[in-house]
Amino acid sequence: MVLETERLYLREMNQADFLPLCAILQDEETMYAYEGAFNDTEVQEWLDKQISRYREWGFGLWAVVLKETDEMIGQCGLTLQPWKGEEVLEVGYLFQRRYWHMGYATEAARGCKKYAFEVLDAEEVCSIIRDTNTASQKVAIRNGMAMTDSWTKHYRGVDMPHQRYVVVR
Repeated sequence: MVLETERLYLREMNQADFLPLCAILQDEETMYAYEGAFNDTEVQEWLDKQISRYREWGFGLWAVVLKETDEMIGQCGLTLQPWKGEEVLEVGYLFQRRYWHMGYATEAARGCKKYAFEVLDAEEVCSIIRDTNTASQKVAIRNGMAMTDSWTKHYRGVDMPHQRYVVVR
């Protein structure tokens, strides 16, 4: 386990998490901000990337597990992301749709922010969110972040305006 909150624990993902990860990344509605659901190969690449991040950086997107049922309900964690020519520390989150609007994303994101400040000794942390993703923007705001700037990212063949929400230690 990497960290624990009131209702959740976050841990590194492994190959056994492939199917729960598919429940997130292969859901069209969940993945609208990514221009659609992933196929099996893309899900495996996503999982492999997180495992590689754990080895390289000591962090990445972690499995979010509901204490009550021991079920992986989402992923949340810290990654280094490109932003306007520099690398920034980001709190990212994606949850199974049936667990939306229950406060889990905010709870996990707050735990990751605390981890960034207390364990990684970060000076600031951000969330980079597509401009149309109001639910994730609300999570960032509840996590104490404020929108500071915007930038258009090119992903999966599409120009996607994004906003960066930042909190400083």
